[in-house]
Amino acid sequence: MSQHTSLATIPNRFSFIDSISKKASSSTSISLMLVDVVRFSDVTTSLGIHVGDRFLLEIANRIQLLFGQTAFVGRISGDVFGIVFPNTNNEQFMRQMFERLVEHFKTPMHYEGTAFIADFNVGVVCSGQCDFDITHFVSRAETALKQAKENKYENYYALTKSDKTDTGRSLALKADLKRALAQNELELYYQPKVDLKTLSVIGAECLLRWNHPLDGVLFPGPLIEAAESYNMMNELGYWTLEQAFRALVQLNALKMPIVLSVNISPTQLYDNQLVPTLTMLSDTYSMPLSSIELELTEDVALSNSLMVKKQLDELRSLGVSISVDDFGKGYSNLAYIRDLTLDALKIDKSFVMELEGDPVNRAIIEAAKIIGHAKGCSVVAEGIETIEQLHILREVNVSQGQGYLFSRAIPFNDFVTLAQQEIIIGNSPTRLKA
Repeated sequence: MSQHTSLATIPNRFSFIDSISKKASSSTSISLMLVDVVRFSDVTTSLGIHVGDRFLLEIANRIQLLFGQTAFVGRISGDVFGIVFPNTNNEQFMRQMFERLVEHFKTPMHYEGTAFIADFNVGVVCSGQCDFDITHFVSRAETALKQAKENKYENYYALTKSDKTDTGRSLALKADLKRALAQNELELYYQPKVDLKTLSVIGAECLLRWNHPLDGVLFPGPLIEAAESYNMMNELGYWTLEQAFRALVQLNALKMPIVLSVNISPTQLYDNQLVPTLTMLSDTYSMPLSSIELELTEDVALSNSLMVKKQLDELRSLGVSISVDDFGKGYSNLAYIRDLTLDALKIDKSFVMELEGDPVNRAIIEAAKIIGHAKGCSVVAEGIETIEQLHILREVNVSQGQGYLFSRAIPFNDFVTLAQQEIIIGNSPTRLKA
């Protein structure tokens, strides 16, 4: 099997999950091993992302060589790999594979005078075809990996059919999420999206905040992680969509034609209730679907899943706008942009925030503008923090943006007040008079 020359060519999470589904349908049974590189953040912190990525690439290629053509390797997240073993439903065999993995990687890897010995946390799950459900299967594998990380004496854990997937930690996180939803502890904040020429507020990105009873307003990272891992992402995602529709009703009453952007999770894109739910919310709140924009991350768009494309096509036919968030972050394969019909590309903030210091960042933004123009979609700059960045973006003819220069994400009432006022930034012109 050919070696990968770049991390970008390794199947990402959603492409990998899609492949698991396909392999399960053509196999009598299937086993999945999730491999987490122990404390790999120490490597990137000490040696830099470039060296870290070289080690990750070597790890992926060595895993592929180690298990041969029968196994299929993908990248679940930054330093977590997945290995699928078709026609295998034997935990004892999987333990042997784990032991082979650990033994093989006792040999250090070298790059530019630096040596690194990889150690792993490994979670395993096996399934027969009769009881196979892709969401449940991957969720159980992630639960097994979490348990492996918590084990004191052995960083391996296999979840058998008789095991319950709820560890004490997962139960606590589930309880947190259920309580947060039931007690109205969750709230949407709104970061204004601004017309960069007139400085008028034309939209907002909806961002989740958690009003914790003890710790105050928190970024809800742990809750979102829990929702993704324990099959509650749809409940959280649909709650967010309903809150956005409620906000649209209030904005409409104030005669404010604002489009609200909501981040859509991969789980929802694979859910056949997404389109009916959005249609129901539109009917219930008497708000057109053209007032909603769904933002997907670049790795979801890159997954090339037929189901995702079908969902997106159906949503666009109903008037929903579709944008790709974090455009340009980490992926070099632009073929997915050619094949997807989009309404907006949101340039990753890392290019915007370093716009003044490196001309390459400007060139990347100009390239995104050309791509957007060719596709007939708008280009939005994220992470605008200085007047100089604003002026450069105007020169490049990027017409929309968001960032701390205008406002951070704020509660709804504060957003309404801001959107009704004139935004004056330095010597930049104020809004054009109607």
